[in-house]
Amino acid sequence: MTAGTVFKCMDSVLRTETRQEDPVPPLINQFKGLYLDLTQLPMGEFSRVYTDDLIFRDPVHQLNSCAELMAYMEHQCQRLTFGRFEYLDQLVFDDTAYIKWDMHFVHPSFGEATHRVRGMTHIQFRERVFYHEDVYDMGEMLYEKVPLVGAVTRWLKRRLTVA
Repeated sequence: MTAGTVFKCMDSVLRTETRQEDPVPPLINQFKGLYLDLTQLPMGEFSRVYTDDLIFRDPVHQLNSCAELMAYMEHQCQRLTFGRFEYLDQLVFDDTAYIKWDMHFVHPSFGEATHRVRGMTHIQFRERVFYHEDVYDMGEMLYEKVPLVGAVTRWLKRRLTVA
């Protein structure tokens, strides 16, 4: 067997292995379904997806139960006139998933325009999700939308980009 034949065989094996994908656990799609329409959250489904002793983290809060998450989400979403997640990519390994998303929302405090924030969710699960962490740029989501603070935040970002 020549070196060229070995490389062709290895290339074929690698392409075959990368085409085979493990099926995504149904829990991942149930999880993503919770956040498709932020103006009409399916609160009855949260306890089917999350454990009672859930740990939830985002740039603003740490919550320690599914009940706390439900109250937080209801409060955060009640004034939205539009809100949804667009799921861009995901990596799922055994009991862990990373999901990249864009959140699109309209909030009366920020005018009538639709805003977009890019973020990533890390979840850990067994039968249900017991750990949920959202990571996103708080400046992009909030600070840049507030008139005076937004101007300072954008100025600082420009200065850091040039430096």
